[in-house]
Amino acid sequence: MAKRRKGNREKEKETTWQERVIQIRRVSKVVKGGKKLSFRAIVVVGNENGQVGVGVGKAGDVIGAVRKGVADGKKQLIEVSLTKASSITHLTRGASGGAQVLMRPAAPGTGVIAGGAVRTVLELAGVKNILAKQLGSDNPLNNARAAVNALETLRTFSEVAKDRGVSVEHLYT
Repeated sequence: MAKRRKGNREKEKETTWQERVIQIRRVSKVVKGGKKLSFRAIVVVGNENGQVGVGVGKAGDVIGAVRKGVADGKKQLIEVSLTKASSITHLTRGASGGAQVLMRPAAPGTGVIAGGAVRTVLELAGVKNILAKQLGSDNPLNNARAAVNALETLRTFSEVAKDRGVSVEHLYT
């Protein structure tokens, strides 16, 4: 009998994924026999090294909902390009539903100045210095998705230089 290779599992263990539950809500569905109760969990998954995702899971028990949320969050992962100061490269906005998030880069030592679900997304993405503001809705799921949307729209200095047809050094002058 041949040994099975554990290539993907070993790679997954190398990166330490953290997960934080933003919200657990008891939801119900009306059926013929009455109300059927289940739980919805909103989970943020990240490795604090430039990867983050927001997932939603629903199950009959809380643990099952969180497990499904983590699996969904890992499917939704995005790559975030950070500066040497562990900040973002430029001002950005993100939106999801009625929620909007404004993010501004900050100097080293500032810390993460953000609230609620946006703070959780930024911390698990590995951002250490940033100013963020939630505008509009206070729904945790929409705010987390808006934060991910804002991080997705970020461009690196090399991407901007390539689009403009100049060198990276020329951007600084």
